[in-house]
Amino acid sequence: MNHAFFGRRYRGGHTVLPRHRHAPSYAALVLSGGYEEAGDRGRLRAQAGDIVLHGAFEAHLNRYDSPGSEVLSLALPALMEPVANLLQAADPEMIVRLAERDAREAVAFLLETSKPLPCRIADWPDELAHALAHDPHLRLQDWACEQGLADATVSRGFRQVFGISPSAYRAQIRGRMAWQRSSGSTDQLASVALDSGFCDQAHMTRTVRDLTGQTPGAWRRQVK
Repeated sequence: MNHAFFGRRYRGGHTVLPRHRHAPSYAALVLSGGYEEAGDRGRLRAQAGDIVLHGAFEAHLNRYDSPGSEVLSLALPALMEPVANLLQAADPEMIVRLAERDAREAVAFLLETSKPLPCRIADWPDELAHALAHDPHLRLQDWACEQGLADATVSRGFRQVFGISPSAYRAQIRGRMAWQRSSGSTDQLASVALDSGFCDQAHMTRTVRDLTGQTPGAWRRQVK
């Protein structure tokens, strides 16, 4: 797991940043160039002037366009869960100037003035990612059959786009869902496990600990 880099960073063109996970919530303002991101919220295309928002413990990979891309990363409020994950900045230069003085002012301005953008890419790998994010009980074989796709085609094609197999992606989505529900509700952890698609609480506990570094019970105790 990586901690988000807060500041300006340049990535060269035609490069791929493999799937990785950041602990904090953060915003990435694209200053130049553009890239495709494939992550826990599906895929999106970001270009100069766009802002990509990431919730805590989300994972993604990036494919950078030619001639590369410069991005300003800023920390969001702790464990913030963005409603939208792609915004259009009203004034990118103002965000940069504010960030040089006070990052918190820059984030407040960014959130107040930016507008949501449509971001989903309509092809079958993204449709599968969307389905897995909304139904933790989804059976991959059933989905492939409904789409008229062979199981091997689904596994290979999804991995090429998202950098991970559909079953592993589903497990990580389930883990993050369980972490959110464990932290934000008073439901019995055994019920959270079943609702999140796990066979039992022990399996959920291992997955959440692997994703976040702490067990669901530890997270729950922190928010009491």
